[in-house]
Amino acid sequence: MAAGGVLGNVALVPVSEVLARLVVLTTETINAAHDVMIKQESLTELSKYLEHIKPILRELANKNVRESETIRKALEILERELKAAKNVTDSCSQKSRFYLLVNCRNIVKQVQDITREIGHALSLVPLASLDMSLSIQLKAHKLCKDMQNAEFKAAVVEEEIVNKIESGVRERNANSVYANNLLLQIAKAVGISTDTSALKQEFEEFKKDMVDAQLRKNQAEALQMEQIIGLLGWADVASSAKERDQKYHDKRISLGSHHLPPLQSFYCPISQEVMDDPVEISSGQTFERSAIEKWFAEGHTTCPLTNQMLTSKELRPNIILRRSIQEWKDRNTVIAIALLKPKLESGEEQAVLYAINELLRLSEEKETHRHWIAAEGYIGLLVDLLGRSKPSIRKRTLALLCSLIKDNSDNKARITEVEHAIDFIVRSLARDIGEGTRAVALLLELSKDKDVCEQIGKVQGCILLLVTMSNNDNPQASKSAMEILENLSYSERNVVQMAEANYFKPLIQRLNEGSTTVKNVMASALSEMGLTDQSKAALVKEGVVAPLLEMISNGNVESKSAAIGALQNLSSLPENALQMTKDGVVQPILDLLYTPKSIVLTLREQAASTFANLAASIALPESTSDTVVALLESDEVIYKLLSLINLTGPSIQGSILRAFHAMCSAPTAVEVREKLREGGAIQILLTFCESSNLELRANAIKLLFSLSQDGDGSMLAEHLGQSYTEKFVKLLSTSSDEEEKAATIGIIGNLPLYNRQITEWLLEAGTLPMIINILSSGSLRTTGNAVKNQLIENAAGALCRFTIPTDIDLQIKTAGAGLIPVLVRLLGSGTPLAKRRAAISLAQFSENSGKLSRTIQRRKSFSFVCFSAPPDQPCRVHRGICSVNTSFCLVESEAILPLVQVLEEQEGGASEAALEALSTLVYDEFLENGAVEIERVGGIMSIVRMLTVGSAGVQEKAVWILERLFRNERYRTEYGNTAQMPLIDLTQRGTNATRPLAAKILAHLNVLHEQSSYF
Repeated sequence: MAAGGVLGNVALVPVSEVLARLVVLTTETINAAHDVMIKQESLTELSKYLEHIKPILRELANKNVRESETIRKALEILERELKAAKNVTDSCSQKSRFYLLVNCRNIVKQVQDITREIGHALSLVPLASLDMSLSIQLKAHKLCKDMQNAEFKAAVVEEEIVNKIESGVRERNANSVYANNLLLQIAKAVGISTDTSALKQEFEEFKKDMVDAQLRKNQAEALQMEQIIGLLGWADVASSAKERDQKYHDKRISLGSHHLPPLQSFYCPISQEVMDDPVEISSGQTFERSAIEKWFAEGHTTCPLTNQMLTSKELRPNIILRRSIQEWKDRNTVIAIALLKPKLESGEEQAVLYAINELLRLSEEKETHRHWIAAEGYIGLLVDLLGRSKPSIRKRTLALLCSLIKDNSDNKARITEVEHAIDFIVRSLARDIGEGTRAVALLLELSKDKDVCEQIGKVQGCILLLVTMSNNDNPQASKSAMEILENLSYSERNVVQMAEANYFKPLIQRLNEGSTTVKNVMASALSEMGLTDQSKAALVKEGVVAPLLEMISNGNVESKSAAIGALQNLSSLPENALQMTKDGVVQPILDLLYTPKSIVLTLREQAASTFANLAASIALPESTSDTVVALLESDEVIYKLLSLINLTGPSIQGSILRAFHAMCSAPTAVEVREKLREGGAIQILLTFCESSNLELRANAIKLLFSLSQDGDGSMLAEHLGQSYTEKFVKLLSTSSDEEEKAATIGIIGNLPLYNRQITEWLLEAGTLPMIINILSSGSLRTTGNAVKNQLIENAAGALCRFTIPTDIDLQIKTAGAGLIPVLVRLLGSGTPLAKRRAAISLAQFSENSGKLSRTIQRRKSFSFVCFSAPPDQPCRVHRGICSVNTSFCLVESEAILPLVQVLEEQEGGASEAALEALSTLVYDEFLENGAVEIERVGGIMSIVRMLTVGSAGVQEKAVWILERLFRNERYRTEYGNTAQMPLIDLTQRGTNATRPLAAKILAHLNVLHEQSSYF
């Protein structure tokens, strides 16, 4: 690109202006990268590189660089590449999530090329000749080298999905199951809800991206997206059942009513049968894969058709022929489905059975066939057969209906819409074993829909029939009946009926008295079923734990596995876990966990998961210190579990970490945390922070956060060097797990506050902009989203180290990043803890406001005053020139009113921190002006109120401020009467620090003599 096209008239633009423009362009590119809807590792890395480039450009701008052809040429190239980076990030920020994933490879390649070019362009700037500091030159040299060697790759999960999309398009997978699974994987990868409406909306956005590609005349991209839309169009959310039915009928009408014979090319020359998987060999001839593979296996090296010697045995799929054969098969299948209807309607037993069996064969053959059968209108006819035909026909009909609803929610809905359908199916439960088994299988599939459960439960006698069936001698039918009952138990009405039918007691009785086989089947059912909370609670209340523990103590491996699986399932309800701990489950579980490695690994994994569930019950309000004792009867348990972390696999490790985290999160668990630290847990956990197992890493990070909360963080700091500190910061920028991010920033916040070395490491790693980004994007309290709130709280806590009043340069850097307005917003919208931490930072900033307020220069007297600039307006408190970013003034940042409003917050120590910030306005030199500002927003009365509603710390700070305010007669007159009685109370019941100050105020109010003993 020509220079004029990039910089305009280059010769006329000062170098300083170009550099300033580059700084702005760099910032805009970084911000645009943050706006991209899904996490792109390549864009994140590019943003980090650009963050390091910004200070270099600023340094150049401050150097007043001389004009030279070399400088201008280098800046021209740099601006061109930065604009390219901005274009890519802008484009990505405007695209749907689906588009970004589908095009991840192309995006990664573009960003990699741009990163390398920017590194090259920066290397052309002659820093050595521009009097740049040696440290800047070294950093720039390393940065250029790193950028020019940068290699980016799409995430593994993105690559896998793109491969599946390409495979689906290539093989024409016209299959709703395939499309549904693919759509769910995409949704998970891009971080959107799997709710139908959310998926449909995102799919529509992707369609708009295709239209945009067409408008841009990018035919290749438009065609690719059209193919992907065609593939995903088979998903349930992509079109309605009515739309799919219409497509089927249009297709059927166009095909006529006669079968077409296969073309000669469809036959395999070896088997003389129509091919399923045609492949081409080196002679150019095509055969069925299995047939030609058998030919080669027999030792032949020639073509079966031409007898010519083959140059290789390579088999190439003949995709075009395979598609043609499939289209021919589909055409004839559609016609066959339609031609079976007269036989089904004939009423003649053999004809009806033939039609049902053929339809069942087609339904089992392919998911698409199930849709075609339903679209042809068979479901209503089949339901009608259940109500009036012979047993032989009913059995086959039940089997066909069960097949038709497999992975097909539309067909389930079609059955339930037919009048009396559920009644007919329930009637079959009471008939012979064969019919009842098929009916219970059909009901099981239908009962997976909660709306259908309501219909099933309303059929008279249905639940009693299912309870009876759950106790018969057919294990599979019994298990299916139990699963239906569990699905039905989502309705309270149905649960009442189950209790009346004595459902839970017979189940437990069979666990106590049945044969080993029956016990194993029953326990396995309890292990595998999606039990509702109501059912889990009822089972434990009725005493199911005792027979399960008996199986663990005396059973074989199969019995142990079934029993521990059931306990694992039941213990996932925290209330149950608490009761199970009291029932003595802990020791048998630990015994299984401690058993030698020779035992089945699954047992130990289930035991570890169950123990984690039991530990989670500690968080319940009704939990007591006895619960912790029951889990950890001795210190030896802690040390044994810690040793297991080093000796077992990820599944057990993750469960133990979850258990420790639950125990360490309890208010009474200070001793547990201390024992874990003494046992070397911190060193162990740090190794997991680099694990490729994301779940294991997240559990380790969360536990490490719990262990870092006691003391001043010095023990944690002992184990961290620059390397681990940087790893935590990188984790903060790359993790997609909000809980893990919250714990990571919490660990950073718990590091020793005044350790300058750690602060330097954090700054170099780019922590500050990440924290500000978290607070900027999430300062509004997310109702009900505890994880998001904790992320904001911990980010606000980590920020406090960057606002300490002893380091003014650091405060200037932090404020310059635009932080103070974010903190002020947080005062109005954050959680109580977030407000407290925001107020602490504002207080630390405000401590230095008086020093940094710039003295107003007296203006010299001269003529033409009317043409001079207006004089600077002094700050109302500090009487100098103040600003948000240079003197951190609470007046200029409009923080005083929000701070006063925080005084009403009684949780999380927010009011105490707010008083600390307000106290900086009434230091001796600002007392009079600061008092006026506090009164202006109604603050004095709010502070007086703190004397009666605040904690001891709040009262102490309130008294300190009021003592200073009440030196002024006007405030004594206006507010003294209101404050008098609370102050008298504090002179008697206040802390050692509060009592003399309260007495001093009462002396100001002439209530006490200054010689009083209260002083």
